[in-house]
This record gives sequence, C-alpha cells and structure tokens, in this order.
Amino acid sequence: MQTRRGAIVGRPIRIGVIGCGRIAVSHFKAIDAHPGELQLTAVCDVDTGVLEATSKRLNVPGYSSLAELLQTDVDVVALCTPSGLHPAHAILAARAGRHVITEKPMATRWQDGLRMVRECDQAGVHLLVVKQNRRNSTLQLLKRALDAKRFGRLYMVTINVFWSRPQAYYESAKWRGTWEFDGGALMNQASHYVDLVDWLIGPVESVQAYIATLARNIQVEDTATVGVRWRSGALGSINVTMLTYPKNLEGSITVIGEKGTVRIGGVAVNDIQHWEFEEPHSDDEKVKSASYETQSVYGIGHPLYYANVVDVLRGTAAPETDGREGLRSLELLIASYTSARDGRRVALPLEY
Repeated sequence: MQTRRGAIVGRPIRIGVIGCGRIAVSHFKAIDAHPGELQLTAVCDVDTGVLEATSKRLNVPGYSSLAELLQTDVDVVALCTPSGLHPAHAILAARAGRHVITEKPMATRWQDGLRMVRECDQAGVHLLVVKQNRRNSTLQLLKRALDAKRFGRLYMVTINVFWSRPQAYYESAKWRGTWEFDGGALMNQASHYVDLVDWLIGPVESVQAYIATLARNIQVEDTATVGVRWRSGALGSINVTMLTYPKNLEGSITVIGEKGTVRIGGVAVNDIQHWEFEEPHSDDEKVKSASYETQSVYGIGHPLYYANVVDVLRGTAAPETDGREGLRSLELLIASYTSARDGRRVALPLEY
C-alpha cells in the first residue's frame, strides 16, 4: 500500500461537497458540528438551480463540475452524487491529490470498487466510505456484546428494512431506480444494513437471493430477500422492501445465540427492544440510555463519522471504514445480485 499524504495540521480541513441533494444535508450538518476542524469551502452540482440555492444558503462558492472544483484548494471531497458516479468522481479527485469521502454504496459494480481503492492507493490519498450507522449507540452496544462473545454460538440473525418509497420518489430524479446510477432497494436503501452482516456477525460463506420489482415503475428491485450462511455456521436473512404501507416501518436487526437474544428496531436501528443474556454485564445498564428517537432513516451518525475523518486527516487515527472495508459490503451486494440473476447459491469471496 502506498504511503498516504501528510497530515493536515494547524488549520481547518477544507472540504468540498459534490452533489447537493438530500443526503448532502447530513454532511453539511456534520461539517458544522466540527467548527475549527472542518471548513466547507465549496459545493458542486450539475443542477444550476440547486447549486445556486445551496451556495447562497451556505455562503460558499459553487461549481458546476468536479473538475472545476478541484482547481480550488480543497483537501478532501465528499461524494454525495448518484452511486454509479462515485467511481469516476473518486478517481478524478484522487488523481488531483485530494482525499475522498464517498457515500454508500461506494460503487454499483465490483470492478469499479476495486479501481477506486487502487487509484487512491496509487495517489497516496485516503478513500473513506460513509458507514454512519456503525456509530449509533445502539449498535455500538451490540458490537461490544458480540466481541465479548456474550451470545456464545450464534444461531440466527435477521435484518429487516421495511421502508416506503413512493413512485414520486423515483421520478424526482432521472437517475433514481436505474441500474447504472442507483441500484435497487438492496444496494441503495439497505446498503448500511448489509454492512452490518459482516461488521457485526462475521465473514459470510454464501448467499442465496431473490429480488423483485413488485409495484414501482423502475429498472431495479423494490423488494428483496437474501438468505445468508456465515462461516461460523450461523444462518440468517436480509429482508428489504420499499413498499411498506403507508410509511417507513422499521430498520432492525435480531441476533439469536446460544446464551443471548437481542433485537434492535425502530425506524433506523435506534431502539433496543429486547436485550437478554445468560450472564449479566455492566453494559446491561446502558440499554435504556442507548436507545434514541429519530424520524430520519439516515440516523444520527454522520457527525460521529466525521469525527473519525478529522482524526484520520490529522494523522492521529486509522480510518474506521476505508475503501477496503467498504468493499466487504459491496462484495456481499454483488454476490446477492449475482445469486438472484443466476438462480444459484453464490460463495464468497468473489475472487481469490
């Protein structure tokens, strides 16, 4: 791996946000949460109206192309563009010597994800993949229980993403609901939940998936189910739909083991609904305080995620979710789509 560029010290880290749509708002708020450490110095969007409104509201220069923005003195760019554009944008930024933050999924194709990692390595810049749900207090508590082996042997894990996306959502932008730029319910909306499969539970042995477009007029799936076998022998599933009536119902994970059972639900794994273990632990007292209220499916993890970004670019910490970590969930997604397309079980890893 190439040596990374030197740490940024003695001044705020200058950041440009590429794409000023709905997820960009979470980035703007997260940047504001780190005054003195992060400074938003540029925004970019191909939609002139959106760009002008965002630039005026945030009082920062606006650019209609990433190439133009890269002529400024930004240190890092945050990609909030359609998923299918992430690879090209990441590579352009890396070749210009800028660090890259990319929203999920990092790419929609396996080879594109590999290229992103390779190009950033060669340029000596960081590739950081947003996985803000990992910082949720509820999931941090579950992660500690799993790492401490409190469950004993794991038997079954179920992840549900039962949300609602009306036809108007997909028609709000031409790229939505397309294979090239967006990906379906599994790749796009459920991407952060797919990340939990490996991060929390461990390496996956194989998947068997089904996808369907049941109600929306889009290229991609609005509903999916994936059967999962982990290398540990545990079984489970990922169940996703964007057709829940009449609104978002839940984003949840249930873990059943030899010596413990936990369910974290709510609209965005924000509510610990069941927590029971054979052996008591001091963390059991933290269950009630770990849950929190949220109306956003994005959760509240972006400011916490950006705290790690600051530490990484200051040279005081390693990335919690770099490009290689991002590839782990992308690999699971691609394996699932391959399984659904070919009607067969797909083993991981995809490449040896």
